Amino acid sequence: MLNKSVIEAVMNAALSIGGDFVEIFVEDKRNTGLILIGGNIERAMSGRDYGVGIRIFSGTNSVYAYTNDSSKENLIKVAQEAALAVGGVKGDISINLIRSHVRNNNEILIMPNTIEKIKKVELMKRAYNAAKNYNELISQVSVNYMDREQNVLIANSEGLLIEDKRVRTRTGISAVASKNGEMQTGRYARGAHMGFEFYDTINIEDYAKESARIATTMINAELCPSGKMPVIIDNEFGGVIFHEACGHGLEATSVAKGTSVYSNKIGEKVASDIVTAIDDGTMANAWGSQNIDDEGTPTKENVLIENGILKGYLVDKLNGRRMGVESTGSSRRQSYKFAPTSRMTNTFIDNGKSTKEEIIANTEYGLFARYMGGGSVDTSTGDFNFAVMEGYIIKNGKIDKPVRGATLIGNGADILKKIDMVGNNLDHGQGMCGSISGSIPANVGQPTIRVKSMTVGGRKGDK
Repeated sequence: MLNKSVIEAVMNAALSIGGDFVEIFVEDKRNTGLILIGGNIERAMSGRDYGVGIRIFSGTNSVYAYTNDSSKENLIKVAQEAALAVGGVKGDISINLIRSHVRNNNEILIMPNTIEKIKKVELMKRAYNAAKNYNELISQVSVNYMDREQNVLIANSEGLLIEDKRVRTRTGISAVASKNGEMQTGRYARGAHMGFEFYDTINIEDYAKESARIATTMINAELCPSGKMPVIIDNEFGGVIFHEACGHGLEATSVAKGTSVYSNKIGEKVASDIVTAIDDGTMANAWGSQNIDDEGTPTKENVLIENGILKGYLVDKLNGRRMGVESTGSSRRQSYKFAPTSRMTNTFIDNGKSTKEEIIANTEYGLFARYMGGGSVDTSTGDFNFAVMEGYIIKNGKIDKPVRGATLIGNGADILKKIDMVGNNLDHGQGMCGSISGSIPANVGQPTIRVKSMTVGGRKGDK
């Protein structure tokens, strides 16, 4: 993607001006995006994005610059300007790049760019028809398809030279149910670090029907009561609460600055004894997986919380310098236009010992959140509120009636300590996570869990 001699010349030019570390990130990315609404393709997008990012450290200071002009002359100019900006003593480093080989955890069988667009559209129409014909109350269905091939080269003045290919595919279905002038929406999306063979591993019609089932169930649901009560959050995308309200607080991006509620708490009890939380970038073909992070460090399994005890953080190179620790292979970025920082990959609460049925049977009254929707969180405090896309009241240990309009309100650090039952049915959902280094694919997951007391916002008043 970029000649070794050019890389070395750029690095030497940068270090002759200032800084003690230089990194080059080269990206060549191809994207395809299709949107189907009302049975017709409303938008079709495809393109190629190519560019080079250059980052220079001087101690714990950093300057990042990028360009899509990869000529040797321009890269040297950009690198020298960045080195001048970062300041510091001129580096006295002998650069000897040694090519490393990637351990491949994500085998790709069918490259998406070998599949004609008509076949992708046929897949989308199958999903559309399955959702639209599910129930007469379904008034609108949209299907979003995407695939991406990202080729990267990463080199740095420590001698690293490594390349990687990432291929991802994802489809999301949204169904709207209408009744008496009201509308409710059901959404379901699945994705993987796979090629087009992904669609041989799932039944797209089943997921489409699930989105329609959520919408039709909620359009017929009563308004949710409000108040404090036990809340059971189902597996899969239910893990988005841990991801948002707790996971971001375990990233060195905030920990190193001391702005996280988890700063300087390694070894302390931060959760219930039955909670173990993991971030694992090595899971084969998982949506958030990568062979290497965006600094070229191999990804790995990072145990964040073990039996309630805080064990570690997610760390990138720069914040690792600030904290005096090594990188955990957790540095990620949206593209060459973003400097990398510590981010999650596949983050989940691990399996416990209870079954889902036992958790429900042991709950006299409460809310069962089957699917979570969107929400917001203050990462400095962990305070959050999340909409429940599909919810049910539990009475006498059984799921009773569906309720809509529920919101879960709380604090991540507090909720972790109130988890009193953890299921054995771990599953994962796929989403896009936004932060200072852009939007990246991230898996969230958990088994079914119960929080013994939580504030539920509703529109029906206290029970």
